[in-house]
Amino acid sequence: MVSDASGWYARLDRSCEDRINQLELWLDAWEESIRHKIPIAATMPHDWPTLPAGLLSNPGAVLDHMLARYDAETDGRSPRGAYATPARFADAMLADELGERGNGDATPMPTNISLAALPPGFRAFAAQINEANVKEEGDEEDQAVLNNEKTMSGIPLPFADPAVGAGLFAERILKMHSERVDGIGAVKIKEDTLRLLNNLQLLDISEIAVRCTRRRLLLVLAKSGLLDLDGPGDEGRIGRKEAEEILQLCVRHSDALRNNWPWEDSPRLLICNPPWLRIKDRFRGHPDGSHLRKELSRELRSITESDGRLRFSTLLGNVNLYRLFLERSLQLVREGGRVRMIVPDSLMREKSSIPLRKLIVEQNCWESAWSFPENQRVFPGVSQGVLVIGITVAGETTKLTSYGPLESSDVLADVGIARNAPKLELERNTWAVWTDMNWAVPRMPRNEYERDNVLKAINRLADLPRLSEEHNWLNPGGDPIRVRVGEIDQTTWAENIHPWNPRSRGTPFIRGIHFKLDGDKVLINHPGYNSSIKRESIERLQALWRGPIGPRGVSRIACQAIVNAQQNRRLRWVVVPPDCVLGNSVNFLELPEIVLDTLAEKHGAVDRGLMWLAEHLNSDTLDLWSRAWAANNNVNNYEIENLPFPPPIDVATVSL
Repeated sequence: MVSDASGWYARLDRSCEDRINQLELWLDAWEESIRHKIPIAATMPHDWPTLPAGLLSNPGAVLDHMLARYDAETDGRSPRGAYATPARFADAMLADELGERGNGDATPMPTNISLAALPPGFRAFAAQINEANVKEEGDEEDQAVLNNEKTMSGIPLPFADPAVGAGLFAERILKMHSERVDGIGAVKIKEDTLRLLNNLQLLDISEIAVRCTRRRLLLVLAKSGLLDLDGPGDEGRIGRKEAEEILQLCVRHSDALRNNWPWEDSPRLLICNPPWLRIKDRFRGHPDGSHLRKELSRELRSITESDGRLRFSTLLGNVNLYRLFLERSLQLVREGGRVRMIVPDSLMREKSSIPLRKLIVEQNCWESAWSFPENQRVFPGVSQGVLVIGITVAGETTKLTSYGPLESSDVLADVGIARNAPKLELERNTWAVWTDMNWAVPRMPRNEYERDNVLKAINRLADLPRLSEEHNWLNPGGDPIRVRVGEIDQTTWAENIHPWNPRSRGTPFIRGIHFKLDGDKVLINHPGYNSSIKRESIERLQALWRGPIGPRGVSRIACQAIVNAQQNRRLRWVVVPPDCVLGNSVNFLELPEIVLDTLAEKHGAVDRGLMWLAEHLNSDTLDLWSRAWAANNNVNNYEIENLPFPPPIDVATVSL
């Protein structure tokens, strides 16, 4: 889904530096192209660069990208990393939500005949058939439409987007609506379109975004034949002035997180792609950015509802806006309503999202998750994995269907996700045992054989004591095994870290790059211990320590803390010599004296016992577990402390 036209936006910046002017000129060109029914390339300003073929057919995608670049620059971020949700991705979400919902049972679609697709001589006869179909609809459905609970096109009302941006999801909703109502009669089409417009609840913190959305929706209505662009309207079309008055009320400028929701009627469907920014990444370009960040964080942590309850109860660690939008959406949508949201896939496993996952599972019904790993590059410029979640508000979670790892080819605009996409069904009872009720979702491989191996490892290890728990098989005493970060912070002590030349003498400085996998064994590949390392090798860079912190003087079991997602092994344990220091890209185990005594007694010496323990921790089964529950490429202390710690016989007898 990565765009091949990113260079066009850079060339556009040279032709028109004012990003607000870019947006206005693009919307003007779009309107002229609709009015005269000509390609938008013919109505663009003459001094703009030639529009690539890939952008000709979807002016809305260009608008989304322009606004994303404007928002990034306004916030002090690079516009080069700005991204917009692809229209095909939005269509797939809507098709899944308003069509099959991923359950394999197709929702009946309108059987009306599209009049536009027929020769003129057949249209009168087809109109009679369509009218008969409309009369046969059940009274219950008619009542739901009359009560503004949904449109005749099947869209739940009200429909909300609390971070509307340039209006992508609202545009695709209107497009779906126009396709579904085609052929039911001009009067009914106009009536249903007004019903839909009056029940949109679209909000954004950016006034520019609100202006873009209002105008975009006008143009989409005109393009679909639902709006009279230059007149008062007619039997089947809304007049422009009337539509503008409606859009003034249903597309508003406000902050969904800090302010009250400006509509009284609670949404039945909310679909959103909220910002993925942390508070500490906001206001980077503002001269008073530090103060603004502190005030925003303080306000969000302390804001309360009318009954005194905190609005945001799941805050943990750095405040990330997408988490706040998700919790806020669950408050806004009525009981039984639906929330679909695009968020980073780290939500499924990271420690700081545990309170939010508990809220989703224990107070709502989390039904589906689409997970795209980072290598799929769903959004241009975003290196994180992408997750689409589907939640029924105030329901009961009995089973989560997790689709993944998905590929771009699994996204189908007309149905959602391909039927043969890999999926895992997590029954609540089993899921609770696996995760100790923190409701993390395992990262699964795509290959069926490898998936079976991961499930075997999880089932075998889930009930076992954790590495840091007291009184496990290795540590019968009261002092737990601790996980520590290497003693040398590479940024703070940068002046004391040097390259290791062939004749260097000093203290070896070990960092993540010095961990080497040789077959099934993990080794330390450092020039202080391996003189055959080539002079130009990266292992010689930042390898010599000349600072005030001395070696520990004892051997330690260490683990590489930052791994590449493409590496064959995630956990890399090794015994490091007593005469070295460790960088903060390495973790190590702080073992109680009773553990060291036990290892020395069983293996004849502490070092031999440590080597045996490192080999035990490098088992394939534990590595499969680690991969399944990894939130990102960092092997952090929390992950290691919660690693299952099976007795040696359990690891040896796991059959993969």
